[in-house]
Amino acid sequence: MADPIDLRSDTLTRPTDAMRAAMAAAPVGDDQYGEDPTTNRLQARMAEMLGKEAALWLPTGTMANQVALRTLTRPGDEVVACRESHAAWHEVGGAAANAGVQMHEIGHAGLFTADDLRAAAKPRNFAIFPSTTLVEIENTHNRAGGIVVPQADVLRICAVARELGIATFLDGARLWNASAASGVALHELAAPFDLTSVAFSKGLGAPGGSLLAGSKALIDSARRHRQRLGGAMRQNGIFSAAALHALDHHLQRLPEDHANARAFAERLLQAGAPVQLDLASVQTNIVVFHLPVALPSDAPTLSARARERGVLLNAMGPRTLRAVTHLDVSRGQCESAADVLAGLLAH
Repeated sequence: MADPIDLRSDTLTRPTDAMRAAMAAAPVGDDQYGEDPTTNRLQARMAEMLGKEAALWLPTGTMANQVALRTLTRPGDEVVACRESHAAWHEVGGAAANAGVQMHEIGHAGLFTADDLRAAAKPRNFAIFPSTTLVEIENTHNRAGGIVVPQADVLRICAVARELGIATFLDGARLWNASAASGVALHELAAPFDLTSVAFSKGLGAPGGSLLAGSKALIDSARRHRQRLGGAMRQNGIFSAAALHALDHHLQRLPEDHANARAFAERLLQAGAPVQLDLASVQTNIVVFHLPVALPSDAPTLSARARERGVLLNAMGPRTLRAVTHLDVSRGQCESAADVLAGLLAH
């Protein structure tokens, strides 16, 4: 039986032979002592790429987000984020459990405006309200289909945040994709924010690792929070070497993933699949589509039937599915996957 076409996530990629060779050859030391040369090289390179003073490697994107929350807020604070943000929906309640903050979700379809932020921020002089101390933007926005947040909107939101004394955090797990799709450099996308995160296991194909970048003072604080959460590693250069290899060899190929996602979406519609899918939302490597209520099949059922046919994708809700392209799936495989789904929906 042929290997399945796995469109569940871009985290499912396997290291290439060249990446494995780079990992095996990596000079290593003890990163908790700041003595891993490969990690130090990665952190310095990413601080420069993101236009920040310093950077800190973390094992996962979720930990990066949680450390950012703990660095920029205090327990009892409120964080404003876009509706269906990763920090609110996909981190097992970590914002409350780890940072002790509540999430205030605003906007729609991955976007909100500066006026939305101004309306959501709690007045500081009303004793019964929590303090709104942080605004978070997710770019690209996962559950909205990988859409890119327009930089003009970002600049306006961050300007209002500064006016109101609110810190800013960019959940840029897929910031590589946002840059590739928009043509805006990474350092420009990150510039308005106090802290920025990126993930090496999404899009770039590394087996793990994320990173926070910001001022030296904030990264020093983030390092202590990473330690408290158990995120300090030892001979971490093995992971850092994979990230460095990905930056050198996988960053420039991201438009291929974007084109494959578009081909998947277009093929699904051309095949007559009775789905709700806005092609305007297919801007990067994620395709989110919905099953009309009139269809007898729901999302979990369709996902299970597709798996039997060798196509893997995630049900994101009762009638919502997500497909994600990456370096381990080809254009032909994406089109074949769309044909399988269209066939299943036709019967």
